[in-house]
Amino acid sequence: MTRTLFITGASSGIGAATARAAVAAGWNVGLFARSAEVLEALAGELGENRALALPGDATDLGAQEAAVVELVARFGGLNAAFANAGRGVDRPGTENGDPAEWRAVVDLNIMGLLFTTRAVLPELRKTRGHLVMTGSAAGRTHIRGSIYGATKWFVHGYAGNMAEEMRDWGGRLTLIAPGMVDTPFFAEPKPGKIRPEDVADAVVFALNARPSAAMREIAIMPTD
Repeated sequence: MTRTLFITGASSGIGAATARAAVAAGWNVGLFARSAEVLEALAGELGENRALALPGDATDLGAQEAAVVELVARFGGLNAAFANAGRGVDRPGTENGDPAEWRAVVDLNIMGLLFTTRAVLPELRKTRGHLVMTGSAAGRTHIRGSIYGATKWFVHGYAGNMAEEMRDWGGRLTLIAPGMVDTPFFAEPKPGKIRPEDVADAVVFALNARPSAAMREIAIMPTD
């Protein structure tokens, strides 16, 4: 039986790479992001019988809930979800930072992740499914004045709490914590850093783990 994975932030970078890796591993995928045309192109690449474009804003709980309903109707159930949508800030620090950017990064990195969790849990309970979250090495170390890093500290703490809750009904949660990844997240390329495909491989590895093992956290760092 083919399993189904819901991915937020699926239009590029880690999300798109994970969609490709998951389909190659035999999964169906639901692709959620704001860029409708990009999602449609990716779904076409992956095959319309295996991928469904679900345009929407991760900071909108209703949009995520509607996407999950559509995905389940299309493929018959939900076995896993990857809460991957996130963003950084252009002006780091507090004294010189931009409060509008703070609001945007908290809305997506924290509230968007909470909304994904809320939207998928009812379906994951039915399948004793698996939730994956994108954390960061920035959520395990202190970085001068980093608002982005502080949001990832939240993700790491919340992931542990949710792992305990999901364990009560046979679900599993994995936190993926990469260091610097060469993705459009950064304005300039980061050659020599982690590739999106490296993170995607870790996600699929966790999803395919035997039922006897719960991969609570996978840390990935660049070799340089």
